[in-house]
Amino acid sequence: MHQPNWYKSTFSENQANCVELAVAPDGICIRESDEPDTVIRTSPTTLRSFIRAAKAASLDHIR
Repeated sequence: MHQPNWYKSTFSENQANCVELAVAPDGICIRESDEPDTVIRTSPTTLRSFIRAAKAASLDHIR
């Protein structure tokens, strides 16, 4: 079984809870550090689209 190497943003370095990413053979894994057993997988293309939309504030209307 593949054990991913988890990375977090340097902006979260001193934070207890943060989002972590890992590269896996089947895509990108995402988890929250305080829930390490809950992992979602996505493709690099989908993650890139999500990050661009978040940066552009395109998701601000979603509640």
